[in-house]
Amino acid sequence: MFVLARAVTYAVLFIGLLLIFLPGRILASTGIMQPAAIGAWQVAGMLLAASGAALALTCILTFVFVGRGTPAPFDPPRRLVVRGPYRLIRNPMYVGAGLALAGAALFYQSIALLGYAGLFLAITHVFVVLYEEPTLRRTFARDYEAYCRRVARWWPTR
Repeated sequence: MFVLARAVTYAVLFIGLLLIFLPGRILASTGIMQPAAIGAWQVAGMLLAASGAALALTCILTFVFVGRGTPAPFDPPRRLVVRGPYRLIRNPMYVGAGLALAGAALFYQSIALLGYAGLFLAITHVFVVLYEEPTLRRTFARDYEAYCRRVARWWPTR
């Protein structure tokens, strides 16, 4: 149960900063307010953001209950997580966060927020390649190598 509390704490901090606070600052600095009416763009944005958030939440719970760890790099899962969304792509949590940001950009029709979503994904890619993957290779060795051969990094191949 303690691992769940840690995961919730880290997720709230991550989500609060990168997916709520910073996007809010971007919208405020560009003068974008809540849309006057809910139209097709807003509905599409809400659906995309909700899908991304659901995917990210599923990943967090999978880390907790399957991997016995958290999404935080300093408190990672103790077991290699290859179930749930991780059976389709290796980084579904980041994809979910990117979808949530893209959904917000669509909802607000904000190019600046879309740019932030792109920057988030680019920085995430560098982090994955330079830190996460080497760490997982050292930690889980052959199991991780086999997983990488079966499952693509960002987009399902099957």
